[in-house]
Amino acid sequence: MGIYSIPYKSITHFSIETAGHFDLGAELKIWISGTALPIEKQLNNSISVYELQKY
Repeated sequence: MGIYSIPYKSITHFSIETAGHFDLGAELKIWISGTALPIEKQLNNSISVYELQKY
C-alpha cells in the first residue's frame, strides 16, 4: 500500500462501485491523464462512499 499525491487537475474521471445495499464494501477507481489504467482502492464500511463522492 502506498500514499499517492495526485494533482486535482490530473484526474480525468473517477468511479465508485458498491456491491449493494447490505454489502457496505466499495471500490474506488481514479483515472489520471496520461495513464491507461486507473488507480484502484478497495473501501470498507469505515469510509462513507457518499461522503467521499461529495469531494
